[in-house]
Amino acid sequence: MSPLQRKQCLMNTVIRPELVFVRGQGAWLYDQAGLAYLDWVQGWAVNALGHSPEVVTAALARQSSTLLNASPGFYHPPLLALAEKLVAASVFDQVFFINSGAEANEGAIKLARKWGRLHKDGAYEIITFANGYHGRTLATMSATGKPGWDTYYPPQVPGFPKAGFNDLESVAALIGPSTVAIMLEPVQGEGGVIPASEAFIHGLRALCDRHGLILIFDEVQTGCGRTGELFAYQHYSVMPDIMTLGKGLGGGVPLSALLARQQYCCFEPGDQGGTFSGAPLACAVGAAVLDVIAQPAFLDNVRERGRQLHAGLERLSARHGLGEVRGQGLLLALVLPDGDAPVLVEQARAQGLLLNAPRANCLRMMPALNSTAAEIEEGLVLLDRTLAAWHLLRHPSPRRAELA
Repeated sequence: MSPLQRKQCLMNTVIRPELVFVRGQGAWLYDQAGLAYLDWVQGWAVNALGHSPEVVTAALARQSSTLLNASPGFYHPPLLALAEKLVAASVFDQVFFINSGAEANEGAIKLARKWGRLHKDGAYEIITFANGYHGRTLATMSATGKPGWDTYYPPQVPGFPKAGFNDLESVAALIGPSTVAIMLEPVQGEGGVIPASEAFIHGLRALCDRHGLILIFDEVQTGCGRTGELFAYQHYSVMPDIMTLGKGLGGGVPLSALLARQQYCCFEPGDQGGTFSGAPLACAVGAAVLDVIAQPAFLDNVRERGRQLHAGLERLSARHGLGEVRGQGLLLALVLPDGDAPVLVEQARAQGLLLNAPRANCLRMMPALNSTAAEIEEGLVLLDRTLAAWHLLRHPSPRRAELA
């Protein structure tokens, strides 16, 4: 079968470039032709420690030789170890493991609705936010505020009124007798890397306390060191009631977690499950990754590299007449004056730099959390080169136009 025929075996769910990646190491990906690409996507912030880190490959080798899957109905050492580490590192008391961020968020929705049924007269509505993103199950797509998603697979799951992000009054206006929770990303990733303000987060906590609501932090993208703290809620000195993790938790292996404070842990046997929930292989990797990213020196490096990248992007923005730089840690975006971000993603790839465009007017950067200063600087050089070529295409000099 030809390469084209092989590609046609895949359902048409995403636009992929023609190249085929065959190997990854650290900050870099390598294609079939042997060309190297500095990867500032890292599986959408999945590869917290870069491609094929030794700590992950060693954990996989050790665990795969002893126990792959015991079923979710049994205890095993990796399950207990990872649960203990997450509880000890956070403000939460219990955890449920599953495979993806969407599944963790689905679990958070179920947990909140069950708590509302038991303790709040059947309240079930969860206030979410315009431009928020929570996953691709039917319920999490309904919770998502991405424009146009309400038309994909109607009818939507009811019970997710949308407020304006960083607009506390719009949240307060939606609270009613059916409201059980407020759910948000501390930084809206797919929305364009928009951080919640400190005043907004503190206001949400106050609203939840006043009305007896659950505050849910979706930290699938922002958790596990991505913003410079182990969890993004730590930037705000606010305690959520429920938190979800995913992406970086498994360091490249499918793993997510639903965490909750004791008073909201109302699941009973049979309420929630999953064939691969808390599987030994994934939990062993998660525990190994967490041991690395929870170290103070590691998080210091994330913050330092984040400052370096932020300052470099600001210089490029000033040089090329672009917009603001926003985000936290190593989750950053560069705003463009128009809708050319998808074009720039292609042009950057041709220069050997992999970027993402969550919105048509911004570029998103999610480097490996253990990136070096030299790797960040190299990425900035490649991006500068890309922006310069893009600017020339958009604004050719009169002399160039005459010669053309």
